[in-house]
Amino acid sequence: MIANHKSEIPVVILLLPFLLGTGVGINFNLAIYLVPLAIGFASLLILFLLLNFYYNRFKVYKKRWLGGVLIHLLLLLAGWIAVINNNELNGTGHFSKQPAQRLIVRINTEPQLKNGLIRFTATVIANINQNQAVPTTGTLLIAIKDSVAIKLTYGDELLIPGKYSPIDPPFNPAEFNYKKYLAHQNVYYQEFLYPGQYRLVQSNTGNPFISQALSLRRQMVQRLKQQLRDPNAIAVASTLILGYKADLSDDVLQAYSKTGTIHVLSVSGAHVAIIWALLAFILSFLDRWRHGRLIRAVIIIPVIWYYAMLTGFSPAVCRAAVMISTVIIGKTYNRYINNLNILAISAFILLLYNPLLITDVGFQLSYLAVAGLVILQPVVYAWFTFKNQWIDKLWVLCSVSVAAQVITFPLSAFYFHQFPVYFLFSNLFIVIPTAVIMYSGIFYLLLPQIPYISACLAWLLEKTILLMNYVLAWVEHLPFASISKIWLTTTEYLLLYAIIICVFYFLYDKRAWLLRTGLILMLLFTFSIGVKRYRSYNTNSIAFLNLRKNSGIVFKNGNRAIVISNLADTDKNYNYSIRPYLDSCKVSDVALYQPDQEIRSAFLQKQDNFIQFRNQSISIINNGDIDTTSTIKQKTDYLYITGNPKIPLAIINKNHEYHTIIIDATNTPKTIQLIVDQARYLHANYVVLKRNKSFIAASN
Repeated sequence: MIANHKSEIPVVILLLPFLLGTGVGINFNLAIYLVPLAIGFASLLILFLLLNFYYNRFKVYKKRWLGGVLIHLLLLLAGWIAVINNNELNGTGHFSKQPAQRLIVRINTEPQLKNGLIRFTATVIANINQNQAVPTTGTLLIAIKDSVAIKLTYGDELLIPGKYSPIDPPFNPAEFNYKKYLAHQNVYYQEFLYPGQYRLVQSNTGNPFISQALSLRRQMVQRLKQQLRDPNAIAVASTLILGYKADLSDDVLQAYSKTGTIHVLSVSGAHVAIIWALLAFILSFLDRWRHGRLIRAVIIIPVIWYYAMLTGFSPAVCRAAVMISTVIIGKTYNRYINNLNILAISAFILLLYNPLLITDVGFQLSYLAVAGLVILQPVVYAWFTFKNQWIDKLWVLCSVSVAAQVITFPLSAFYFHQFPVYFLFSNLFIVIPTAVIMYSGIFYLLLPQIPYISACLAWLLEKTILLMNYVLAWVEHLPFASISKIWLTTTEYLLLYAIIICVFYFLYDKRAWLLRTGLILMLLFTFSIGVKRYRSYNTNSIAFLNLRKNSGIVFKNGNRAIVISNLADTDKNYNYSIRPYLDSCKVSDVALYQPDQEIRSAFLQKQDNFIQFRNQSISIINNGDIDTTSTIKQKTDYLYITGNPKIPLAIINKNHEYHTIIIDATNTPKTIQLIVDQARYLHANYVVLKRNKSFIAASN
């Protein structure tokens, strides 16, 4: 299954403690740990060397396990130290360590236009104070609202104000943690710029190889646009062949995601393998020469890595490039290397370069998928035997899809909260179209413009993409095409992996204890899901959400919810901040109302600006309220201030008797500060939502 003996996969065994060390380092990555860790590493290394030099004197052969323990501890500490060293905030020269009037930054990624903003990351190379430049390090996320900025490219140096700010954490429950995502890329600060706030200082100062590759990619994207007419076809071709994703529409992404074929839109090992197969076929004549294999390897390996650079050095492409390079070298010198060892070697190389790659979802899914193919595919393939060679070949493809989907399901469900039901059909269908797209696209881009031939290749490329998009969109809209709202805890997805290991190991080894263990783990998993669902169905709550420029309150009553917000359910902010919370709460029945609508339901009534939800009530104060005093005080639990009203809190207190003031994010900073000052003076409880987490109140 994996290997007959662990000696066949030594690199895999050694990789495990290193991975554990990087995992520990990600959670404990402060610079204060570096010195004691370095001392510990040096001490263990000296001890290991002494034991090897005086092997017989200390009779180490009687304690063979000692050397293994020391090696594993050294690798664990090495992984931990690598993460700390990789953390840019631990550097004394990080730009955030000292204030700056202006910054000089160098663009280190290709700028992309999205939602009217030009976004890119940049290396801060100097802080400027009083016209004195001090060299610095660190990465800054920059967004520019200026149409002229579309001309900026990789390697350009800019002079910008030193008015950066920390990345915001997620403010609402179940919201995507963009702050954590960027932190794993060593990005901790961001800056928004408008016309006139930046100046181009110098161009083309980046790595010349990367600059040339990105320039070539832009030229190739433009060439695709010359003869392809459909925007979606151009976007898919650019993504699938060149790794350029800026033009992909949300509809296309959703179709591929819900059918379990999203991996096609990420240039990965399969794409690199197609390039390798094409080059190997073209250069096969070199095998007749004495040093033909070596010459072929010298040609293919640089081309593979140039393609990896051209497509943006994604983790999946880097993994494939390292693996294929290792395989080519092994075949050149007639060496056999276990596939799992090759996989582990590529992981070691990439993690030594950047240990934070382990946090990348693409990295995790890519390595899991390949490991699943190596380990599980033979087990799945052995389930059925077919004498017909064509049916057998079809079953091989099915076993590959099943193995990859099974091994990646817990992790993809943990991250993306859905499962594509028809993944087998979708993945079988795209095999031929993907190959046609890759080969026709490559020949179209590499060959010079030849009348009729270039037009035929472009026509074949576009029609194949449109056919693939059409079929996947059809599959997406089939009944029960995907199971959504899957929200797993870390414990639950680890239990799923333990169940998968036990079940497949049992099918391979037929040991009864594996089946019993798998059944016990499945019982624990089911129990955890059941308890979580029971708690959700028996919990009622009010969630005052932080939607920045928008208002939003969610009233959850078991598996039903009423949302009061000025957002439509098709708005991207609704899908980003509100829908994940509803899905994580297992809400199946959602009603959305505008703030000015009247509501009458079994558990909530709203009339004018007063809301009664079960045993709790809310009074809404907005910019439509006037500065008057009522003869009757309205008793309420929460006073919800929204829309930037201009009424003093002293007047509000004459009309309302409440327990807590909720100040939402639609109010201006000036209004919020005014209300907070008055609340403190009057000793009133208050909650400010702006730049703070949402406030959830139980109501059982």
